[in-house]
Amino acid sequence: MQDEQLKAFIINQLEDMKAKEIVTIDVADISDVTDTLIICTGTSKRHVRSIAEQTALAAKNAGEVPLGVEGLEGSDWVLIDLSNVVVHVMQDETRQFYQLEKLWTETA
Repeated sequence: MQDEQLKAFIINQLEDMKAKEIVTIDVADISDVTDTLIICTGTSKRHVRSIAEQTALAAKNAGEVPLGVEGLEGSDWVLIDLSNVVVHVMQDETRQFYQLEKLWTETA
């Protein structure tokens, strides 16, 4: 899948799982690790875990096997590494505390 297709695929999965406040940030010019961050919020630990598990499974079934999935055990913040796209699924309190959007957009 091309990067734009992968982003659209992931966003569609997140929307299907009722993720909230989906934000996409292009970090290609400032990061050697990834090109795009997708950040979204789940309404509970169970919702965060479910969003992350289903998104990772859908990506794998589409031929985009995640390089890693971190944070499932606590499910406050789960990261799905799809190489050029990194997905952050967070609880609202965690997202407000870390403010990734602010961090990455002020760096850009």
